[in-house]
Amino acid sequence: MDLKHKRVLLTGASGGIGQAIATELASAGAYLFLIGRNHDKLEAVRASLPEPEKHVVFSADLTCEADLERVNQQCNQLNESGEGIDIVINNAGVNEFNLLTNRTAASVQQELHVNFLAPMLVSQMALNWLNRPGIILNIGSAFGGIGYPGYTVYCGAKAGMYRFSEALDRELDGSGIRVLYVAPRATDTDLNSPLVKQMNQELGNRSDPPQVVARQVIESLTHETASCWIGWPEKLFVRVNQIFPAVVAQSIRRQQAKIHHFIGLIHSEK
Repeated sequence: MDLKHKRVLLTGASGGIGQAIATELASAGAYLFLIGRNHDKLEAVRASLPEPEKHVVFSADLTCEADLERVNQQCNQLNESGEGIDIVINNAGVNEFNLLTNRTAASVQQELHVNFLAPMLVSQMALNWLNRPGIILNIGSAFGGIGYPGYTVYCGAKAGMYRFSEALDRELDGSGIRVLYVAPRATDTDLNSPLVKQMNQELGNRSDPPQVVARQVIESLTHETASCWIGWPEKLFVRVNQIFPAVVAQSIRRQQAKIHHFIGLIHSEK
């Protein structure tokens, strides 16, 4: 899809990856509908973009049913005015690095809601007002293809989002709407605490700046690529894990002591 003059709804727009995606989209000539929980941060993102007056901010908590309905009503109004949304990017996400046994039920529910249920509901709403041809792009994670200790809830949510995206893309075949999935590996954003970043360095787990993810999003939108896994060797591990999971399990087992060490450090800080 040619992105010039396309209207893009972007959730999680004030985060590290969200801001990078917004910058790339605006540079490609798209008009943005930026969604996040913090209005001031959204305004700062908008002000940093080329032609900021072309873009709109909308503060909303997508885990709140009332806010979700406000977004739905606004997008319906845009559709009725002839300025409907062409692309939806479900980017908002959270994670907590911890053992499942240490987690509260509320924290598990919140993480699943932000990473899995909210994108599903936004996608469902979008089917009523998204322009056709149109695209829904869901931001996933390499952990959606590799179960990793300390991220059980996040892995489950992102694996679910991968299969949801695949299923909905097939369900909508011939409708004029594509559903795409982009899965970054570890990314240098505030989503990861300093201790998690230190652990990744000591384990040799590579990470990317948000701009790498943003450029891949643009590439996937332009070529309408069904799914994309970012980073080497992570994309290889995802493939191997599907066929020979014991090989990947053995590799992760060698990291187990250090993973538990850092979980202990994080737990002791609370």
